[in-house]
Amino acid sequence: MKIFKICVFIIALATSCDAKPKPLKTIKGQMKNVLNFDASTKTIHVFVALCDNKYQGIVPVPKAIGNGQDPANNLYWGCAYGVKTYFKKSKEWKLVKTQKLDKIRMERLVFKHISQNYYLVADAYDGQYIKKTTTDFLFSAAGQLKDTIKVGATTIGINGNAKMVAYIGHDGLMDFQLNENFANADGKQRDAIILACISKKYFAPHLTAAKANPIVWTTGLMAPEAYILHDALSSYVVGGTAEQIRSKAAMAYTKFQKCSLKASRNLLVSGY
Repeated sequence: MKIFKICVFIIALATSCDAKPKPLKTIKGQMKNVLNFDASTKTIHVFVALCDNKYQGIVPVPKAIGNGQDPANNLYWGCAYGVKTYFKKSKEWKLVKTQKLDKIRMERLVFKHISQNYYLVADAYDGQYIKKTTTDFLFSAAGQLKDTIKVGATTIGINGNAKMVAYIGHDGLMDFQLNENFANADGKQRDAIILACISKKYFAPHLTAAKANPIVWTTGLMAPEAYILHDALSSYVVGGTAEQIRSKAAMAYTKFQKCSLKASRNLLVSGY
């Protein structure tokens, strides 16, 4: 267990801080039939489990960035390389909507790509609910959990209605087991990115059942920071191949972590 807990300690050294929606329901063995959305749009839905010293099996990070109930200052959300801060500064994505959801999903951001018809929806989950973050991600990957939201006059698909689903945070599957059935519910294949320590090993059985397509996931301990997702999506939204997307992710990791490209490519892999 100690080796698993080292991953967040690595992250801490590498990172510094800089109308009510309809609630989602977790569906077990039954698909939520929410399909009425603008099919000309494409969505990437990102599930972020906020870093949490108290409720997650990690080596504690500095208190200010390890409070899973404080999105604004959290390592994976409000810090310099957190999803909220990094994507807000991006020249490729424009923030179009911010919502406070509920006690579990503490904040939702909706971005629109500046040139492609893609939306990115990112949800910040209270760190003590990392298990629910994980199951919501997997039920969505399987098409068992589907929903829509309004963005201006446009209705877009989220969860299992998204083209891609992504998970960012601590790999909670190192600490707990899931007994839910994540079998694919609709015959559709969704792309997936999982930025968490050793995610290929731990998520593979569930992602296989969901029949999802792992574009980028990991083979070892790592810092699940937003620049990896950002640069991978730069290739994804313009139709890049899995190898091109993975290469962009690896180059970003090398740049920010100051490691060799070979090491990054060994860490960030594609496919089963």
